[in-house]
Amino acid sequence: MSATNAIGYAGNFGSPTQLIIVLVIVLLLFGGKRLRTLGSDLGNAIKGFKNSMSNEEVEKTEQEKQEAQKIIDQKTVNSTTAQTVEKTDHKQS
Repeated sequence: MSATNAIGYAGNFGSPTQLIIVLVIVLLLFGGKRLRTLGSDLGNAIKGFKNSMSNEEVEKTEQEKQEAQKIIDQKTVNSTTAQTVEKTDHKQS
């Protein structure tokens, strides 16, 4: 077999027949119960990762909302203070 044929053959990996053979070998090596346990553990790990990512996004959004609310509150206080000063100036005139 030449190098070109080996590369061409390796590039064809993934045909349904080859995948079935690999799955049968894995099933024989690990057994059905162990594969179910591995699948369940992998699923839980993926769910946990997604939940932690979404929790970080929620916390970041909440923090941004709090910062925006602080800015709005400061502007409201400044606006109220300015209006109070204007009213006081008009009363003194």
